[in-house]
Amino acid sequence: MKTEKEKMLAGELYLAQDEELKKDRQKALKFTKAFNSEDEPEKRAAIVKELFESVGKQLYIEPPFRCDYGCNIGVGNNFYANYDCIILDVNKVKIGSNVMFGPRVCIYTAGHPIDANIRSAGLEFGLPVTIGDNVWIGGNSVILPAVTVGNNVVIGAGSVVTKDIPSGVVAAGNPCRVIRKITKDDK
Repeated sequence: MKTEKEKMLAGELYLAQDEELKKDRQKALKFTKAFNSEDEPEKRAAIVKELFESVGKQLYIEPPFRCDYGCNIGVGNNFYANYDCIILDVNKVKIGSNVMFGPRVCIYTAGHPIDANIRSAGLEFGLPVTIGDNVWIGGNSVILPAVTVGNNVVIGAGSVVTKDIPSGVVAAGNPCRVIRKITKDDK
């Protein structure tokens, strides 16, 4: 029989109020409180390296930062997140190299059932989010569960990304849609 944590990471319905998951969230809360109160960037980076599943070279996150677990987040080299980044990582969040987030970018892997009875029973689910290499996500954008953003993408500010975005494009809007391809004229 699967634990609630195993169900969560498998994208199945699970009970978030499970004791193991509560302890994991408390641990993340402790780390994010320490991160958000730390003035020195090097010490903040060290905290993130302990919190996240994996971290590449040259990481910089402006406080405040929030996450559910932290241990489900992996980032590549040269990652930057501006103020008020929120990552609800009840499932895996994979972020490539050379990725930048504007202020208030939110990534949500968490979802709740549409059926009120199931939702009222305390069941929820999570689906992974993947962001490729060389991606810029504009401020106040939201990436929803089960979304993959390709490589070499620009997401315009204020976008709500509900579906996969292919590589090599500029996309924006609510819901986010491809506006155009990135071309050599953009260089």
